[in-house]
Amino acid sequence: MPPFNAPVAVVDGRQSDMALAIARGTRRLLRNLRFSTLMELPLASGRRADIVALASDGTILIVEIKSSLADFRADQKWPDYRAHCDRLYFAISDNLAPAIMPEDAGLIVADSFGAAVLREAPEHRLPGATRRAMLMRFAHAAAHRLHGLTDPEILGFGPL
Repeated sequence: MPPFNAPVAVVDGRQSDMALAIARGTRRLLRNLRFSTLMELPLASGRRADIVALASDGTILIVEIKSSLADFRADQKWPDYRAHCDRLYFAISDNLAPAIMPEDAGLIVADSFGAAVLREAPEHRLPGATRRAMLMRFAHAAAHRLHGLTDPEILGFGPL
């Protein structure tokens, strides 16, 4: 049997090169902090979280990536993400002034090589039923994407 070569994740065109670099560095940081992550996870609210991170104790973080001032000003949906996580963060590049980011969310500065937490996010623990729903959503999305690596046609079947 030939060796398995995992394909590179498909970029869907919604993310700028800067947003992808921020995501890469942020996910490296979260991995070092022992979180598993998924990008572009659809939420029950109909929104889509840039990064959802899951810890072994069930803690759920959402990281909203902002690649520019215009991106931040155009997006007013970020407060809705709080209903789906224990902590909410913004991840930005060092080209964006940290002072403009809301103080009631955590702050991460990242590039494609890594990231640092500048400000911890306040904790607001999820109700049990919401946590379970998010864990199921995370697990199903991860399994579906992993299946797609070995059987790309399955991705055409759509989400579960």
